[in-house]
Amino acid sequence: MVSGMCSLLAQLPPIGYWREHLDYRSAIQVLKGDKVYCATTAALFSVNDDDEIRRYSKVTGLTDIGIRCIGWDSTTAQLVIAYNNNNLDVLKKETVTNISDIKRSPIAGNKTIYAIYCRNGLAYLCSGMGVIVANLQKYEIKDTWLIGNNGGQVKVNGLCTDASFYYAATEEGLKRVAINADPSNYTNWTIISGVNGLPAGPFTNVMSTGNLVFAQKKDSVFVLSGSNWNLWYTDAAWPIISATAIDTKILVCQQSGTGNARVIQLSLTGSIEKTFSQQGFINRPFSTITESGKGWVSDSTNGLTRFTATGAVSFVPNGPPGISTGEMVSDGEQLYAAAGGVNDLWQSLRNRNGVSQFSVNEWHTFRYDNRPALNNIFDFVSLAIDPVDRSLWAGSYGGGLVRFRNNATSIYGNGNSALQAALSDPGSYRVSGLAFDLNNNLWMSNYGAAQDLVVRKADSSWKAFTIPFPHTENAVSQVLVDDANQLWITSPKGNGIFCFNYGSGIDNTGDDKWKNYLQGGGLGNLPSNIVLCLLKDKNGFIWVGTDKGIGIIRCAGNVFGPQGCDATLPVVQQDRFAGLLFRDETVQAMAADGANRKWIGTKNGLWLLSSDGSTIVYRFTNDNSPLLSNDVKKITIDPVTGEVFIATANGICSFRSTATEGSSTNTTVLVFPNPVPPAYNGTIAVRGLVNNALVKITEMNGRLVYQARALGGQMTWDGRDYLGNKVASGIYLVIVRNDAGDEKIVTKIAITSGR
Repeated sequence: MVSGMCSLLAQLPPIGYWREHLDYRSAIQVLKGDKVYCATTAALFSVNDDDEIRRYSKVTGLTDIGIRCIGWDSTTAQLVIAYNNNNLDVLKKETVTNISDIKRSPIAGNKTIYAIYCRNGLAYLCSGMGVIVANLQKYEIKDTWLIGNNGGQVKVNGLCTDASFYYAATEEGLKRVAINADPSNYTNWTIISGVNGLPAGPFTNVMSTGNLVFAQKKDSVFVLSGSNWNLWYTDAAWPIISATAIDTKILVCQQSGTGNARVIQLSLTGSIEKTFSQQGFINRPFSTITESGKGWVSDSTNGLTRFTATGAVSFVPNGPPGISTGEMVSDGEQLYAAAGGVNDLWQSLRNRNGVSQFSVNEWHTFRYDNRPALNNIFDFVSLAIDPVDRSLWAGSYGGGLVRFRNNATSIYGNGNSALQAALSDPGSYRVSGLAFDLNNNLWMSNYGAAQDLVVRKADSSWKAFTIPFPHTENAVSQVLVDDANQLWITSPKGNGIFCFNYGSGIDNTGDDKWKNYLQGGGLGNLPSNIVLCLLKDKNGFIWVGTDKGIGIIRCAGNVFGPQGCDATLPVVQQDRFAGLLFRDETVQAMAADGANRKWIGTKNGLWLLSSDGSTIVYRFTNDNSPLLSNDVKKITIDPVTGEVFIATANGICSFRSTATEGSSTNTTVLVFPNPVPPAYNGTIAVRGLVNNALVKITEMNGRLVYQARALGGQMTWDGRDYLGNKVASGIYLVIVRNDAGDEKIVTKIAITSGR
């Protein structure tokens, strides 16, 4: 067996562009068009004759995410894509045309599209209400067939034709109508199940090939012979997942009661010609085709596999498994994403997808199937990168604390740490927040435990603390360390946040100080007691995200002083109107970029605010951008590239922003692209600058062309002078001015795309 690699790896996008990081393992359907297309639960990819893989998603022009099924029309050479929300795309080579009529229709009923049958430029969409016919040349809905009893709606699972009839597999039985009759008139349809050897009741699918019609009812397939139906195939030991008719063959995906899976190829006489059951490739096959002697199988856990006489080749574009909605962290060399989560009641989701690492544009995952020690570890929700050795610490909501260092996996819980089980669930060690302080001590929230704040000190010893305020369920989650080395701890279940100063030393509890921040003047002045996230910005301010907007604690170092330090509720300006910052928004995630601007994730999209929070720079939604979902769960930023990673309810995507972290010197300045290629009209970036440096672009003779301040450690330029004219081709100097007023040439830019 040979394992195939994706030939088109996702590269770092230019500034202002997006890329997706989706799971391509959960394949649900494969078909042959001008290429082999494979649909996954999230997106789509294709494989051409040279084994080159192409990804299709919202980033490349698809209008939606969450694919339900696909179909190919050979007449117009187009792929039809139906989404879970009933939206419809038509893909022809690189052009996408959207048909949103079904999604927008106010008609009540189940509009879900379960299967697509294409013929002569029309797509017959088998839906929960009937058959919807789309014209693939005019890109419009042509007709709707409500073929339920008495003209009502009925779920249609499959459709096909022979020379004389349309056949529909419905929940009311197998129905047919003459091709020359009006199929939109329900009285023209007749139920043909329940007689002539065909059982009554719902049918799963109907298909035709080799002048024969086959009908599937659960795990049995029948064939039409004259006016009678004969049982053609069944095997009680092998329940059917799906059946497909192609090239005078019937291909059947099956899974036994013991969990074994296989795909069989049947001749028109019902005999098994081939069986595909290779372990590691077939686990739960959903769809299969054959073409040119090759078998293609889409599997819900192993992606797409091609089988030939010489072996099997796997085609899975790189990406993290499943949907990661736990914490994300990045140190500029790698990004980590935790796959686990909890529901709104803080109950475990039992997610086994571990932790994924993104490095050098490749995703790698640590989970049960490659780290046996994680076999019983679920729901990683918190992460921290060790500042000493760059190892990763990961908190599991139930399985304790895990350290990933090189190829070693260490687990801390009962007996080898100060972590305690949740009072309500003995045996469940819940590490819901992690952060290193300025002295390299690792602090963690131990959700539900009697002593729910735990530290692993820099010398590897442990200590646990009892938070001295009543808080529902002893609920604690995110931990944040401020510039005064104080801890800020969110407490779900409406308990606000805690601030903890451990004084002269961790072991000396006599000078410990605690404060509970709540809603209301004098109590902390939070916008709400339901706190969802915390952020420390570059000014040392603590931003508090709640279900009713944002509060900012601007004097964190004075929390325990005589005057205290309540949160302020800032006002943001948008167009001609001003109001409290996200007063009506549930703020779920926040991050500060290299220019101290704030990225804010809510249930209604993604915002970028100016550094002081007074102005909205961007607002991204799933309607105006490739953002995968408006429900933004987590945000982190690569400090070197400025790429903003956004974990949403539909998966991870990223946006290449304009700001990076500033350097201490200008010795590692990088210009990209450089040289600037012909016909390039994108953004030119100068990266690796000192923080907020003044940057000048000049001709070789010193004449100034453009100047601007860096955003953090990066300055961007559109390749035009102050008058808006595109500069001429040639060599340009990049000059940086420091705070002392000294100027230095740090690099050069070669322009080959000028006027």
